[in-house]
Amino acid sequence: MASLQDLSHLQKKIDRLEHLLSGNNDLLAMLRDALVQRKESWGTGGVGANLSSDSTHRKGGSLPGCQLVEEMTNAADGVQLLNVYHLLSFDNPDGGAWKQGFEIHYQGNEWDKQPLELFLVPHSHNDPGWLKTFDSYYQDQTKHILNNMLVKLTEDNRRKMIWAEISYFSKWWNDIDEQKRAMVKRLVGTGQLELVTGGWVMADEANSHYFALLDQLIEGHQWIQKHLGVKPSSGWAVDPFGHSPSMTYLLKGAGLSNMVIQRVHYAVKKHFAQQQTLEFLWRQSWGEDSSPRSDITCHMMPFYSYDVPHTCGPNPAVCCQFDFHRLPGGRVFCPWRTPPQPITEQNVQERALLLLDQYRQKSRLFRSPVLLVPLGDDFRFVDSSEWDAQFKNYQKLFDYFDQHPELHIKARFGTLTDYFQALQRHLSAAATTLPTLRGDFFTYADRDDHYWSGYFTSRPFYKRLDRKLEAMLRATEILFSLALAEMRRFHGDRNLVADFPAQEHFQHLTTGRQNLALFQHHDAVTGTARDHVVVDYGTRWLFHSILNLQQVLQSSAHWLLLLDKSLYHHNQSKPFLIMDDVISAQDALPQKTSLTLNDLATNCLCFRSLIVFNPTEQQQTSVISVVVNSLDARVVNAETGRPVTAQISAVWVEPSRASKELRLQSGLVSEVQVQFLWYGTRTGAYRERSGAYLFLPGEEGAQLYSSSEPPVVRVSRGPIFSDITSCFQHFTHTVRLYHLDGHAGRSLEISNMVDIRSEVNRELVMRLISNVASSNRFYTDLNGFQMQQRRTLAKLPLQANFYPMTSAAFLQDSASRMTLLSAQSQGVASLRPGELEVVLDRRLQQDDNRGLGQGVTDNKLTASLYHLLLEDRMGGTQVRRASVEHLSLLAHLTSLALCHPPVTMVARSDIQMPKLRPFQPLRTSLPCDIHLLNLRTLEDTQEVLACTHAHACTHTHLHTLVFCVCFSLQVNLDDMFYPLRFRSLRPSGLTLLLKDDEPSSAQQPPHISRLQPMEISAYRVEMD
Repeated sequence: MASLQDLSHLQKKIDRLEHLLSGNNDLLAMLRDALVQRKESWGTGGVGANLSSDSTHRKGGSLPGCQLVEEMTNAADGVQLLNVYHLLSFDNPDGGAWKQGFEIHYQGNEWDKQPLELFLVPHSHNDPGWLKTFDSYYQDQTKHILNNMLVKLTEDNRRKMIWAEISYFSKWWNDIDEQKRAMVKRLVGTGQLELVTGGWVMADEANSHYFALLDQLIEGHQWIQKHLGVKPSSGWAVDPFGHSPSMTYLLKGAGLSNMVIQRVHYAVKKHFAQQQTLEFLWRQSWGEDSSPRSDITCHMMPFYSYDVPHTCGPNPAVCCQFDFHRLPGGRVFCPWRTPPQPITEQNVQERALLLLDQYRQKSRLFRSPVLLVPLGDDFRFVDSSEWDAQFKNYQKLFDYFDQHPELHIKARFGTLTDYFQALQRHLSAAATTLPTLRGDFFTYADRDDHYWSGYFTSRPFYKRLDRKLEAMLRATEILFSLALAEMRRFHGDRNLVADFPAQEHFQHLTTGRQNLALFQHHDAVTGTARDHVVVDYGTRWLFHSILNLQQVLQSSAHWLLLLDKSLYHHNQSKPFLIMDDVISAQDALPQKTSLTLNDLATNCLCFRSLIVFNPTEQQQTSVISVVVNSLDARVVNAETGRPVTAQISAVWVEPSRASKELRLQSGLVSEVQVQFLWYGTRTGAYRERSGAYLFLPGEEGAQLYSSSEPPVVRVSRGPIFSDITSCFQHFTHTVRLYHLDGHAGRSLEISNMVDIRSEVNRELVMRLISNVASSNRFYTDLNGFQMQQRRTLAKLPLQANFYPMTSAAFLQDSASRMTLLSAQSQGVASLRPGELEVVLDRRLQQDDNRGLGQGVTDNKLTASLYHLLLEDRMGGTQVRRASVEHLSLLAHLTSLALCHPPVTMVARSDIQMPKLRPFQPLRTSLPCDIHLLNLRTLEDTQEVLACTHAHACTHTHLHTLVFCVCFSLQVNLDDMFYPLRFRSLRPSGLTLLLKDDEPSSAQQPPHISRLQPMEISAYRVEMD
């Protein structure tokens, strides 16, 4: 007789089957409607659906997610940076004392009713590697800054300071005793010390992928929460070379409300200063005007730099006199030849009035009488004497202001929180709001025609290695989290396998997270550090992390695949699984492990087990390449014994002859030509030339690549793929077409192997030429998160029209779109209609006078990988709002597969093979516009951070003949992730701070969540 417990269990199963059946009926109805609509659309010549790989389209409307995107697209614009660029003349007249600005005038009575409220914010910008390595900077400078901070802030509670780089702060924390830690907590608690942004580093915003940007934020925020119990509220980004709204989105999602930026094109700064819009609400391009959900209050610093001469006011010669670190007798001096003076009773009046004039002039650039003035520079406050010189002299000036109320100024040391709270109080009292702004701040120029578009590509080898580490980290995070959950389920008592080195693996994961985070620093992934620092990054932070993460992945996969779990035994010196790709050194490309199938000793074929992990959330058809030592090889499915389609191709050690161009036929895009070109650099009277930061091409422009020897060309054909490889002196270019179903068969794979180590002051470019009538417009992605329209402007120099491409760029007209998807970040431009060009590598012999002190000559043999998509735009007659265009879902899925390729492992041949079983954590693919960003195990807990990113699908254009289904706005997460089961699930902020968790009432199943297009959602989950 069945027990009540058995009956209850059976009832639950029946209920679940009924629920799944209902869901399948809804799915079938949706697909039926889509087919009817498609048939009607074709039959009447109407607008086609956006069935780019997976969306469906209903008559008179669209899926809820796509419909919301359309509503967002129709929202009013506010200030669009593209329109600002259209307005500006970029003529750069001499502005007087403020060279890049204008003369500022005031009457003197502007502050009679509302006194000037000034916050002087001490800071020290500490690069985690640049001219020195991270460790050298820490030992020589950073630890002394922080040690002195404890002493000097404690001496006077009116003193304050902000700190940004948690990588350094955490290292220092590990070095100090409990008494000093208590002092730190006291300073943080009283508001004298504020941790701003809270990221592991002050991240680059051009080359970094949003996965890595969020990773470094999580690392920093989690550390702050654990050790100090606070959360940052304001961002501080004074040194990244341009600014992205993707970063502002992550900051707002992490709970920040305010931010400060600095490196913006000088002409844009001047325009914003004239309009008094240097403070604004930075809004995402897809956000509705009525919804401030994504808004973040942003303060743009108006002048050239974040150092003291360029922060107190418009005249650097005057402001430098109030950098008391430059007092006579020190190591640093004022280049304007008027040194600072110690403040005394005799000169305090003259000095105070001179400084007040600068404060008042600067204040006229803003709409409120609240003024932010930073006090600091790179690695400032190292010596105790600098603390005394700055704080004591400024305090005398502040005391003088307080003693003379007729001056109408209240000045004091402050933090960003102090400043923004005062600003909000003023805005509330005046019943005013800040203007809204949409767009990004690329490409940055600091003076003249010196555009910082070179670093979009500098050191491409390490940009590629960065993305390799990112993909490996995500794959390992997911497998490790699933392995722990499966172990607890298997045991039933929520304990782990005794032999599984969970703590050691978690430490490898933590180190991998922190090392990926460190490399997002704006002098690391940018390729703008000294040679020996780059080697340190490559060896310690990237290469070793990949090796250690591979150990975790191998071990986790080992346990998950075993049919008999009792056979699991961890032996790191002789792992059960080994990686198919092997990297021998930080500056070496991955090499395939050769699988021995033909045993020469016994003259017989051996069986080898190949394990493939698909790290995406989609079922997909992929090509897996392995190297074998026998032509007589076949592949079978280990579970069914059925043959798997395979293709035997030769591995070429040397080239055994291409055209410099390739033509394709695909729909309305009738021809695509591939060219390679050289850019040189300036010569003659020019003082600055191209370097690590700047791209300053020669007047001759791009020159078509030519070779004295004809190229070696290889053509391969087979049932799985066909390709053409062209071998030139400086690069090997391969174009491959896969004969597959699904998105993998709908794009063209382009790969280049580049070696320009023999060249002097040259940059190699790949140009795609099509007949797409794109005018002067094209689109590039921002951090792999969103697309941004670009306009090639004739009034700007060539180098100004290059932009960062983290993972995608496209051209389009009313009939077609050409999309280039990239596995690495690089600079890209569309200098003529229908053309897209990508900078592949740069070799430059000289410094570009931005502080690095060297050229870029440490080039490597460098691989780059792309997929090219040619798509029809059925009936799309216009390009709508400038900043809102999205990748098609076909491009979205192709990009995910490119950035997160299958991980291939092989079982050792020298052990007895146990019985394995496939492991499938999900019953079916997730909706194809949902991306599982990560499953991240948290420290000292059984909880996991699950992040999802909802891709936006527009429905006005682009059709391809691949189906899948978009999500509804409201989803049942239990069903979406079945058979994974959640004991608890709580929505949280993006960095998963406990203070951001929703109430515990949200934990009970069913777990229903509202997922918005383009939004990232984070959940604290406990898997059952």
